Amino acid sequence: MKKEEILNLLKKISYPGFSRDIVSFGMIDNISINQDKIQITLKIKSQNEEKKNAVISEITALLNNETSFKDINILFDKGSETSQNTGEAQISQGPSTLAGIKHILAVSSGKGGVGKSTVAANLALSLRNKGLKIGLLDLDIYGPSLPMILGLEEQPELNNDRKLIPLDHLEMKVMSFGFISGNQSPTIWRGPLVSRMTEQFFYDVVWGELDYLILDLPPGTGDIQLTLTQKLKMDGALIVTTPQDIALADVKKGADMFRKVKTPVLGVIENMSGLFLEGKLNQGSDLSIEGQKVTLRDDGSFTIRMDLFKNGGGKTESERLGVPLLGQIPISQDIMETTDSGNPIVEAHPNSHPSKLYKEIAESVIEILDV
Repeated sequence: MKKEEILNLLKKISYPGFSRDIVSFGMIDNISINQDKIQITLKIKSQNEEKKNAVISEITALLNNETSFKDINILFDKGSETSQNTGEAQISQGPSTLAGIKHILAVSSGKGGVGKSTVAANLALSLRNKGLKIGLLDLDIYGPSLPMILGLEEQPELNNDRKLIPLDHLEMKVMSFGFISGNQSPTIWRGPLVSRMTEQFFYDVVWGELDYLILDLPPGTGDIQLTLTQKLKMDGALIVTTPQDIALADVKKGADMFRKVKTPVLGVIENMSGLFLEGKLNQGSDLSIEGQKVTLRDDGSFTIRMDLFKNGGGKTESERLGVPLLGQIPISQDIMETTDSGNPIVEAHPNSHPSKLYKEIAESVIEILDV
């Protein structure tokens, strides 16, 4: 049997206490098959040994019943594996956590222009709406966009210990390099200076008590990502992509980087995922649009989904990684207008369709990290 077939089988197993399967939770770290032998490595953060043993029992029973493997070995990832020497920088996730912060979550993309910062801001606001204490850190030193997205032009102050006090905005603590450099100034820095500034943003900022610190990373896999993964222990990463192949090619690199440094990829978010058009038919009118998905309701109202780029890219990548597709955010004029105005859509229109999608993503993140 192939790994893809094993993954499909494992989707039959729900994590104890949840309706969600262990594959969509991202709990399958690795599958190794050698003739009639199979080894599955699980990645479960819970300390509940009873639930862990229940998962092992269900996997073993399923494979015994539906496969011909004679040797079934189930392991847990202890984080002790070392990388083979491939000529690349050998890195592992940093040991350090930040005092008072329960969860550190990275929002990443393989390339620029996919709406990662917009997703990060709206996700942070959605988590805040759950009554959680949220920090939002813009680590895109070369092109910080959170000041514009959040409509902020203030500069942070220093306390008596010469540490930065993040801005208090929309009931969140916010910090960005753009607050210090001025958003109009180009940044021309070499790697060591970038690394030093990156460290200062999470060690020399007075974050206080937070439930979630959301990191808005720059695109790619450069100095900032390397410094971050070496110095800081993160609970997971969310990968933002658009449906096009060129975006997915870069996403694969970024996602695989997180896996190399033992940072869990929690899920994929597909942004700019189609365009929705709303309307209402007059009595006696017909609606016929070739090749488009149309939802027609009894009252004559309709919704048309148009795939401007292509369809299914985010789902394909989530399946490759064995993690859930957490959401598909459509192209929306409301998202564009609220982002440009400095008041993200979750804050400006909390009951809108996109805001409900961000809410669902936030709920999925909470569920995954609480397992």
